[in-house]
Amino acid sequence: MNFAKLKALFAENGCSKIYVKRLSPNDNSKNQVYFGGSFDILNILPISKIETVQAGDWGRERFKASIRFLWIGDEGQLSLAPNSQLILYPKYPEVRFSGFLAGCENPPSALMTQRLADRLLFFAVARTGNVLGYVTAPESEIASEFSKHASSFLEHGVFKVIELPQVANNRQKLLNEMFRIHQLGWIRSKRLDGLGNLLACESPNCGGYTLEAELGVTPNGHSEPDFLGWEVKQFGVASLERTSSAVITLMTPEPTDGIYKTEGAETFIRRYGYADRSGIENRMNFGGVHKAGIRHDLTNLRMTLIGFDSESGKIRNTNGRIALLDDEGIEAASWSFSSMLLHWNRKHNQACYVPSMSETRPERRYKYGKSIILGTGTDFQLFLAQMANGNIYYDPGIKMENMHSRPRIKKRSQFRIKSQYLPTLYNVNEIVDVSL
Repeated sequence: MNFAKLKALFAENGCSKIYVKRLSPNDNSKNQVYFGGSFDILNILPISKIETVQAGDWGRERFKASIRFLWIGDEGQLSLAPNSQLILYPKYPEVRFSGFLAGCENPPSALMTQRLADRLLFFAVARTGNVLGYVTAPESEIASEFSKHASSFLEHGVFKVIELPQVANNRQKLLNEMFRIHQLGWIRSKRLDGLGNLLACESPNCGGYTLEAELGVTPNGHSEPDFLGWEVKQFGVASLERTSSAVITLMTPEPTDGIYKTEGAETFIRRYGYADRSGIENRMNFGGVHKAGIRHDLTNLRMTLIGFDSESGKIRNTNGRIALLDDEGIEAASWSFSSMLLHWNRKHNQACYVPSMSETRPERRYKYGKSIILGTGTDFQLFLAQMANGNIYYDPGIKMENMHSRPRIKKRSQFRIKSQYLPTLYNVNEIVDVSL
């Protein structure tokens, strides 16, 4: 194995970037490998699940995030390390890599069990979602070649980043597509089904479906970015030139606990909902803007962040959650930090927000603006900080019709933000005119 072969192997597996860490003596299988002092590594690695681990007599509260990691051997062979995981310690915070030798048929134990400075750990995400890794000794040919060029590589936290030239510039591809769609002017409302078939779309929320259809994005239900690694979101505006005060839906996750989860949506609506305010009979609604620390007049519920320290901006409890509490302190609905963290970091690390206008006559159609908002680099704790100060809020659109006989329930839990506050969620935020 040499540097050129290693980069070629990563590229052949559809990797776009290689992350390299120069290992310290403490970076080994006993002490775990330090991956950084924030959770932004989750923006890079595809996490299959996150579980919370409470502090025991000697342990510390932490999250465990599973990844599918394979070691690359010197002949290019791949060996699955089935127990690989990231350990997230929220109180510091810091992230460590663990379990990467156990159960692996051909692990690099000689290098990863010892306290040796200046080993190099390479890893990248393959097109399959697997994480491929390779480690080399300080005196190896690869280490020597890497060191010659190290100063020219970009940095991401504790890692150097090697961008593979075989991979096209996905950012520019995105901008080109947004310009093409802008030039189309008014577009007939439409959507794609799961098989890619083009269908009519006549509901008021078809702006996103129409944009996705133009991009060729089919609904898949996965928490992965939409287009070439970018999460693409449209938001409705009255004028394409005025985009600073638009309301954007960031996520629509269902509650993971509380009465809504344990006793069902019908029980939840009957207990906390209210009669339709426009006079529609036989219907109950649950809606309205719910902000942290404020009791809502219609639902009588208060949004609370349990286990988050707003002063430090850190998660202090791995069992933490976003909760709607009633006057008796009962959790009507809640969203665990672990479930929200899994969704947010992976899906929103690179986000594109596109303004749109709509009209319904003579037919429903949409027009998309040339000034788009790009946000890159995020952390779920930034999301929670904006919830704590009220810039992100819960604004559901839940209803129960035909409530006296055979109830029909529509579920839609929405976390929303005004576009002017988007820069608070990303390390880099920019407005791009795609026509230039």
